[in-house]
Amino acid sequence: MKKEKTKKNTGDLEKELNEKRLSLRDIRFGGAGSKSKNVKEQKNIKKEIARIKTALNIKIEN
Repeated sequence: MKKEKTKKNTGDLEKELNEKRLSLRDIRFGGAGSKSKNVKEQKNIKKEIARIKTALNIKIEN
């Protein structure tokens, strides 16, 4: 998974980052009135966002 992110170009990474942020927002606000069925989903999406941001920062530095 790590190597997969480093092989993508910055445009693809930014697109994926925006998609993950939208899904995190949907989970956060969509489940405001009810309990989420998958309680670990929000945590996993946050980790994916961090991985994407790290890959972007590495690409920007090089």
